This record gives sequence, structure tokens and C-alpha cells, in this order.
Amino acid sequence: MSLKGVILCGGKGTRLRPLTYYFQKVMIPVGSKQKPLLEYIVRLLRYYNITDLVLLVNYKAEQIINYFDDGTRFGVKISYVYDNPRYKGNAGALYNAFLKNQISDKDSLLVYYGDILSNLNLEKFIKTHIRNEAAATLALSTSYEVSVGVVEVDNTNRVTSIIEKPPLGKPVFIGILVLEGRYLPLIGDLYAKDKESVDIMGDLIPLLVERGERVIGFLTDAFWYDVGSTEKYEKLEHGKIDKELNFLL
Repeated sequence: MSLKGVILCGGKGTRLRPLTYYFQKVMIPVGSKQKPLLEYIVRLLRYYNITDLVLLVNYKAEQIINYFDDGTRFGVKISYVYDNPRYKGNAGALYNAFLKNQISDKDSLLVYYGDILSNLNLEKFIKTHIRNEAAATLALSTSYEVSVGVVEVDNTNRVTSIIEKPPLGKPVFIGILVLEGRYLPLIGDLYAKDKESVDIMGDLIPLLVERGERVIGFLTDAFWYDVGSTEKYEKLEHGKIDKELNFLL
């Protein structure tokens, strides 16, 4: 199995404005040591011996390249692929890297969304993918909480209970997946159907399910945090990051 780590880090991070007027979103500092978010991701992959990394970049890419260079300082090999405006969407970024021969249909791809912090056990995750001979395996959290209070009413609309931020009760995707490279050409097929933008979870994975390909869910209670908005960043507890991720440093 030829495994490459692919990190999506080309977006403008509009939900993180005004911070992202100055920073690429994956470079915002987190934790008490104020390391870039992306450093925790790179170090997590290295911790699990995923050392061949492809970073899909565009907006403020120079900040990333100047900091990580070829990856030697972090014990990995990093190559960079700039997004092509012809192929919009995060699946388009993957497809563009495929066309530029930075990833191939022979590779298995550990795809990691660049605004996600996690201590997911990638070894168990990848072994699950291999054991199931899956087309794709999605990391799914079992402990996602609804961000608002849930209210129950009776048939007269009288409030009978209020539960503040309850567990959703269903698994949610946490921005990490393994995808077999042989399915990358399907992204091109989606563009051929006049789709302007192609999304991994919105378009590619549903297509695999529709075709009857083996798409597996990996249920986990691992720590994860989506840093994708200003509100989420403001609520991020640096002490929590130190507790959950300092083993990487």
C-alpha cells in the first residue's frame, strides 16, 4: 500500500475573517506555544509514519511554504500543488494534484482538512480501511454536540423540556478520510457534467455510495476541533490543545 498524506490548505478562510486577511487559515496560532494549526497536522501524520505529504495550496501559500519548506525540519517530505481555478472545490484540488502527477491512481490517500485539530489514532484508522478493502473510509465522531439548546413541545406547543447543547445522537464527519486514488478520475467525470465546483463530501463520496462502492465509517471518540470560524477560534481553549496534542511536540 502506497500511502500519501494530502492536506487541504488552499482556502481563503472567509469564516475566519478578519484574521485571514493577514493569515492563511492553517497558519493561525493555537495552543499555549502558539504553533500554527498546520504544524499539529503535519506532526500528527509524522507521528503515525505518514511522511510523504502533498499540500494543496493557493491563498497566501507563501506563508506555508516559507514555514514548512520541504518538510525536512519535521521529518517529512513535502511537495506543494497550487489550486487550478478551472477545478473549483476541495475535490477539484485533489483532481488537479492528480493531473499534475503529484498523487496517482495507485496511491491510497489520507486526506486531511486543514482547519481540523485532532488526535485521531491514524494507525487504527488506516488499518480499518485496509481490512475492509474500502474505496473510502470516513472518520466519524460519536460525541458531536448541537451548538444550540433543543426544546421539546407538546401538541399545544407548550414547552415540556429544554436540553442545552445535547449530543446530536448521530455520527458526524470530522474532516479526515482515506480515499483510494483509483477513484480520482470520477472527479473529472463530475466536472464533465457541467458542475462548476466539486466537493469531496458533497459530491464525490455520495457518488461512490450511489455506485455501490465500499464506503466505511470509522467511529471514534477522539478529540477533534473545527477551527474554521472566528467564533470557533475565539472559543478554542489553548489549555485543551496542550492537553490533547502536546504529545506531538
